[in-house]
Amino acid sequence: MSSFFDHPTAYILVVAFLGFGLFLTFRTIYAAGIATLRPFFDLLPWLFAIFIPALTMRSLAEERRSGTLEWLLSHPLRETEVIIGKFLGNWLLVLAALAGTLPTAFGLLRVSEADGGIMMAEYIGGGLLAAQGVAIGLWASSLTRNQITAFILAVSASFALVIIGTPVVLIGLPPSLGVGVSNLSVLGHFENVARGVVDLRDVLYFVSTAALFLFMAVGIMSRERLSAGRSAHRRLRTGTAALVATVVMLNLLGGNIRGRLDLTQEGLYTLSDGTREILGELDDIVTLKLVISDELPTELQPTLRDMEDLVADLRGAANGNLVVENLNPNEDEEVAREARNLGVTQNEFNVLRDDEFEVRRGWFGLALLYADQREVIPFINRTDDLEFRLVSAISTMTTVERPGLAFLTGFGSQGPETFPSFAQALSDRYDIRTIDLTVDTVPDLNRDTLDIVVVAGPQQPLGAPGVDAIGSFVDAGGTALFLIDKHQVSPESPMMYPVFTGLEGFLEARGVGTDAGVVLDYGSNSRISMGQQGSFNVVRPYPLWPIAVRGDPHPTTRDLSNLSLGWGTILTVTDTAVQRIWVTTELGAIQAAGGIIMPDALLEPDRNNFQTLTVAVALDPNAADDDEPSGTEDDSATGGRMIVIGDVDFLQEQFLQANPQNLVFTLNAIDWLAQDEALIGIRSKLRTPPLLAFTSEFGRVALKWGNLVGVPLLFVLLGLVRVTGRRRRAETRWKGAPA
Repeated sequence: MSSFFDHPTAYILVVAFLGFGLFLTFRTIYAAGIATLRPFFDLLPWLFAIFIPALTMRSLAEERRSGTLEWLLSHPLRETEVIIGKFLGNWLLVLAALAGTLPTAFGLLRVSEADGGIMMAEYIGGGLLAAQGVAIGLWASSLTRNQITAFILAVSASFALVIIGTPVVLIGLPPSLGVGVSNLSVLGHFENVARGVVDLRDVLYFVSTAALFLFMAVGIMSRERLSAGRSAHRRLRTGTAALVATVVMLNLLGGNIRGRLDLTQEGLYTLSDGTREILGELDDIVTLKLVISDELPTELQPTLRDMEDLVADLRGAANGNLVVENLNPNEDEEVAREARNLGVTQNEFNVLRDDEFEVRRGWFGLALLYADQREVIPFINRTDDLEFRLVSAISTMTTVERPGLAFLTGFGSQGPETFPSFAQALSDRYDIRTIDLTVDTVPDLNRDTLDIVVVAGPQQPLGAPGVDAIGSFVDAGGTALFLIDKHQVSPESPMMYPVFTGLEGFLEARGVGTDAGVVLDYGSNSRISMGQQGSFNVVRPYPLWPIAVRGDPHPTTRDLSNLSLGWGTILTVTDTAVQRIWVTTELGAIQAAGGIIMPDALLEPDRNNFQTLTVAVALDPNAADDDEPSGTEDDSATGGRMIVIGDVDFLQEQFLQANPQNLVFTLNAIDWLAQDEALIGIRSKLRTPPLLAFTSEFGRVALKWGNLVGVPLLFVLLGLVRVTGRRRRAETRWKGAPA
């Protein structure tokens, strides 16, 4: 085994592999500002297709050329033992090279909230991919005496298994053939494992293909000592052909094999507790009709697979109250008519035929039916939010009474029309209305018909009657969401002007203060375009648009990593019952109200004033906090829940498109205020990598160059020690040998 680690070529290849792979990885994650190893593992099948053949090409070819293979087989060793030994040695060497990226993984985990479970799955997938690649390399090396020929054969086979899974190949195949070819490709199976799910079908693919190539390598070595006309030779050929057919059929028809391990920290691919709760409480039949045609395009097959797995899990959790029906409109015109009546329509797909694109039509949608209600997804284009869409639809259809929610307008406060995406999402589960606080007689906020009030960015002081009405409503057990902006942006200046909302005293009495300054964050912020300058579009960090990180643990921020704000207001906490749910990084700072907001006009920060600032808080006066020391809570605290967010712009469409977590958090906040938290854990299943936020420039530089230069340098030093000590170790063994 040590011979694999004593050859200088191995270390040259490992250093090249790590240097190239890590360079591209850091360039991607630093440019995007995300904490993930996905860029590296997206490249891994392509890197391994060259790196592993270069390692394995001499394993058997060189031994055959030099005649040492015959000498080796003259010992009491079987061909199987030789191949397994070669396989283990090469595989461990590849795993050692892959382990060179572990410092990068640990560094990302240290400076961010990256998902360690996903990283673990990525390394498991990398190990399986390496096993397959080494097996292919040994098979190629067993075919020839020439190392270069073995390298070319292994590269060709490895690239073939990768390329057949790319869209450029699949789009030119008939759908049925494309599905089969895709099942035999490396890409789909590896990408599925790398996202955080170890699926039995993917493990079976890598293990079976690796075993197949190893068996063929053993067969090629065994064939040389068998006469072509003997029965043993015929049995070997028959067995090899049978194994090839078995592996191919197993991977083509293994789609019904169930079993997977979700390694993600928050169980992103496992049914949420809220899903099980909602489905387990069903007291009547809900029908799910899947409208799926034959021969869907190959690019939809991963979506189809995920959808089928999810539906199987949902059906199991519903205790028989979720009935699933499969409709194929291509088989019967009556079925097609039923699908159209449900609201599911055909979609057009492009396929490549005779060197030109051809349009095909197909069905890929679903409908949920309960009593006389219906919810339809005409086309399933994604599955990352499908669990939430299905379960929330079931919850909406089976809920008799819907909570009441009112936007309190007037005094510059904004109504639901200002936030179309937010209002649309709310309308599915809440009865929304608008109450004007500027009228002479402020309407009574009746707790019998109203559960939640939303006050969104008042620009003028609320009148005393309005503030009193809100206070009475909250004291009576009503809940409230406050979006507070303590300044107004003037695009013409461009400057900010302070604003007095009239809610300052109300919030202060409940332990939440508001600062007139504006939040900056030099460690985590959005990048904005400064427009075209010459031939380049200049992008600049904008600290006045901070990207907040999670503070105290809270149901509303579960599974979320950040919240994008625009010209946020600083909140202060004066009561231990108030939880800081969103905060800046340690590089937060305060800009005085009335300052200039142009990105290129901001003053240089004073590092002595950096601090962590609060931008969103939650208050539940009636929550029993067992962790609080006796006597620290305000025993007089009464009333309903409140959430205060120091911004209103974050719900504008511009911010929602840049960061979907803004909408998810706000909807979670509404559900928490309504004390209906079952959907929070489902909605929060976002698979967006967390932000990469450094507290110092030294940490940023150390992570990059420590891995990009330091890790390859360690392998260089290890190689020098191993290679230069090879002769000394050999002499020691000879001296210790018996005469």
